[in-house]
Amino acid sequence: MTSSRLRKDMRRHDRAPVELPVIVTDTANRVVGGIRFEAKDFSAGGAFLRSDLLFEVGEQLKLEIQLPGGRLVHAGGRVVRVSRDLGDDRVPGMGMEFISLSPEDRTAIQAFLRSS
Repeated sequence: MTSSRLRKDMRRHDRAPVELPVIVTDTANRVVGGIRFEAKDFSAGGAFLRSDLLFEVGEQLKLEIQLPGGRLVHAGGRVVRVSRDLGDDRVPGMGMEFISLSPEDRTAIQAFLRSS
């Protein structure tokens, strides 16, 4: 079993491939303003952010995700995986787990995923 297959089997939420803009700030406010990332996949439990700029596993970040139609979703997230390797069709980026998300934002994410 490949490691990507194993990771998929361990996920609590199905992920959908997407191209969504995400503004990231760190909770320690070391980054002035936000850094723009692109979400490569997305679920009600987290997202994979494509980027060469990577935070460390365990770091907590603030995420502002723009859903189609202009709805902004605000979430607290934790880096759970960092991918630096470009082999096997992988792209560099970070796997994020949502650790705080309002019920309204979770509902908006679920509605978006159902319509995708």
